[in-house]
Amino acid sequence: MLRRTVFGLARSATSSVTPLTAFRPLSTTNIMSSSATESPSTTPMEDAIREKISANLQPRTLQIHNDSHLHAHHSAMRGVTSRETHFRVIMSSDAFKGKMQPARHRLVYGLLKDEMAKEGGIHALQLRTMTLEEEDKRQQKEEEEKARTCKD
Repeated sequence: MLRRTVFGLARSATSSVTPLTAFRPLSTTNIMSSSATESPSTTPMEDAIREKISANLQPRTLQIHNDSHLHAHHSAMRGVTSRETHFRVIMSSDAFKGKMQPARHRLVYGLLKDEMAKEGGIHALQLRTMTLEEEDKRQQKEEEEKARTCKD
């Protein structure tokens, strides 16, 4: 059963293969306030990351990719029931202005220290942090490369 779950498949009682719907490798959801009538989130760790980063850093861009399914077969993940252990986060914020990459990463790690310390919490966090100017420069460069390849 574990192997089928890793590949995103589960067997039902009739032995047919059905896709799991609770797993989202790439999040595109917005922060929403929770109320008593809403069902519990299927991605509580991702929601906590989004909430803390948004509240403290006010990012212009925030992409959270749940890459846990790519690492579920690793020996360190055996016995872990959480489907939210490995994340890749790309963000741009004015809060990073004047800070080198290590200081930016320490800032984010400090925000997420509780989620990283929790049993079954964040095991790996890959960060790409940019200032707004760095993001604008990167987007401009991508657009120029795209225009150049279209001419060829």
